[in-house]
Amino acid sequence: MTKTAALAFALLLLGQQPPAPTGQQPAPGAPAAPGQGRGRGGGGFRQPDPIDFQEHDGWTSLFDGKTLNGWSGDNNWKVEDGAITIESTCEKPTGTVYLVSQSGEYADFELKLEMKGTGMINGGVQYRGWIAPRAQRGGGGPGRAAGAPPAPCPSGAARGTPPDAASEEKWNMWGAQYDFDAGNRYTGQFYEQATGRGIIAWKGQAVRTEEGKNPRLIASLGESDVINSYYKPEDWNQLHIIAVGNTYTHILNGHVISILVDEDKSKFKRSGIIGLEVEATGKLFTRNIWVKKIQ
Repeated sequence: MTKTAALAFALLLLGQQPPAPTGQQPAPGAPAAPGQGRGRGGGGFRQPDPIDFQEHDGWTSLFDGKTLNGWSGDNNWKVEDGAITIESTCEKPTGTVYLVSQSGEYADFELKLEMKGTGMINGGVQYRGWIAPRAQRGGGGPGRAAGAPPAPCPSGAARGTPPDAASEEKWNMWGAQYDFDAGNRYTGQFYEQATGRGIIAWKGQAVRTEEGKNPRLIASLGESDVINSYYKPEDWNQLHIIAVGNTYTHILNGHVISILVDEDKSKFKRSGIIGLEVEATGKLFTRNIWVKKIQ
């Protein structure tokens, strides 16, 4: 088994402890009972201790809870009640915009934060990313003939226009994304922004990419109804990203949602910057952002 395959298999087991025999469930962290779980050499086994999401020893905070110090973006991004917020409405849409961390590049690392959304908001966490010109987008949008006026907003007011793309160029990010949306259609999947690869590992999938080939499914991580049940609508969700070498693991509220083993050397990016992204309409909230480099 290759290193990447072994790592992917191990990460599949995150948050999924094997059951003890009926009637003999040990407490988390408790040693095995005498004669239970013994292998060659007579050594006992014990369940791994659970990780506390709020444990920050060895981690670096990327958000002070009060200001946008250390971040760069347009004036749509604000701090309210200890969270980074951004709101996009039909009357005043933000378009696709980014808030970029100024903390430098990260290669192998863990990133954890809390996020929630309302309305139809779609966004996510950019990582191992880079700044590049915005991809050209054509057409007048779905359901509307070229040159036809846009339909009014549900309020009856005229539909707003997002900021000019040129004004957002210095923050425009490409690269890996932990997808997040209030409707939970995409939350936790591996999406790649602006590169043309798009969705690579969907929710509930472990996927491998190889140069010159279509992505291939390594394994399913669970039934879709179970995977979807991990998301907390209109509430705080715990997002955890582990990027080691060419293996990416996306965890939501303590459950593995997607894994990508990226062996496409023509696309793989070894390191990059971190940011937040938002589009569609609604409001996105982000707080408690911590990162830890893996040596």
